[in-house]
Amino acid sequence: MKALRKTTQEPGELTLCDIPEPVAGLGEVLIQVHASGLCGTDMHIREGGYGFRPPVTLGHEIGGEVIDVGETVTHISVGDRVTVNPTGNGSCGRCRFCHQGSYFFCPERRSVGSGIDGGFAQSLVVPGPLVFGLPDHLAYAAVAMVEPFACCVKAVCRFSDIAPGDIALVCGPGPIGLMCAWLALQAGAQVVVAGTGSDGDRLERARSMGVTAAVNVEDTDVVETLAEMSEGYGADVVLDCGGTRGSVNQCLQAAANCGRFTQVALIDHSFDIDWGRIVYKQLNVQGTIAADWPSWDRALTMTREEQVDLTQFVTHTHSLEDWETAFEHAEGRIGLKQILEP
Repeated sequence: MKALRKTTQEPGELTLCDIPEPVAGLGEVLIQVHASGLCGTDMHIREGGYGFRPPVTLGHEIGGEVIDVGETVTHISVGDRVTVNPTGNGSCGRCRFCHQGSYFFCPERRSVGSGIDGGFAQSLVVPGPLVFGLPDHLAYAAVAMVEPFACCVKAVCRFSDIAPGDIALVCGPGPIGLMCAWLALQAGAQVVVAGTGSDGDRLERARSMGVTAAVNVEDTDVVETLAEMSEGYGADVVLDCGGTRGSVNQCLQAAANCGRFTQVALIDHSFDIDWGRIVYKQLNVQGTIAADWPSWDRALTMTREEQVDLTQFVTHTHSLEDWETAFEHAEGRIGLKQILEP
C-alpha cells in the first residue's frame, strides 16, 4: 500500500513509498484511513524538527473505518467510524505524568505518526485503547479534526481560564488559531484575531465566525484596537498561535497588566522576546502542547453531541499522491486545514 514516510533524519525529505499492509495483532485495531489532517507538527518533522523515529509514516489526525480487530478488543467493531488519540501511544500509565493525564511527557511514549506509523497511508494499526467511535453520519474530515480540536480545548478551556466578559487576543489565524478563537467565543469572551496581509481569507473566516474584530496588523494597530475595547487595559487573555517573534511580542505588548499568556504554537528555534513585559505586567505565562485525557474526552463529547462543526475549519482535501500540494498550501497559508484522503 502507499504511505507518506519520513525515512531519514535529514531535513526537507519525505517519500511516498509502497509498504506492506499492516495486520491487527492482539489488542490492536486495523483502520482504513479516509481522512488524515496535515498538522504543523508534520511540517516540523519534514524539516527535521520535533521528535520522530524514522523510518515512519506521518499523520496523526485520523478519521477512518475499522476493518479488523485483534483478540481482546471489545469496545470497537468492524465497520465503526473512529478516530485515534495518537499522543497517548506507548504511555506507561505508571509515571507521574500519566497519573496526571499528561501522557505527552511520559518517557516511554511513542506517538502515532512520529514514533510509530501514522495515518498518511491507506491503513494503519493502533492499540485498541487509543481508538474511539463516533457517529456514522459525521464526515470523516470532522472525525480527523478531533485531535487538533482537543489540543485547542486544552489550551483554551483548561489552561487559559477564559470567562464571560474577558477580552481575548488570538495571534495567528490558522486552523489552530481559529479553533481557539471559536472556543473563546463559546466561553463568553470578546475575541480579537490578528494576522498579516497573507492571512486575508483566514481573517475573513474569523469574521464569519462572529469574532469582535479580525485585524491585519500590517495596516491596523491591534494594541490600540484592544485598548479601545478595554478602557485602556488591554487583553485579559492572549494566545499565540503564530509561533513567530512578531506574534509572541505582539501578544506580550497587547496583554493587560496581570493578564494571562498562553503559548500554543510550536517554536523550534530561539528568538528574542521582551521579557521585561512579563515581569512589569506581572503576566501569568504558560505553554501548552498536545492534548491530555480531560481535553480529549471533552473534545470527543462535543464532537459526538454535535456541539461543534469541525468541518468549518477544513478547506482543502487532497489525494495521498498530491501530498506536496497539501504541504505547499499549508506553508503558503492557503485556506485552513488540509486533509489527505488516502
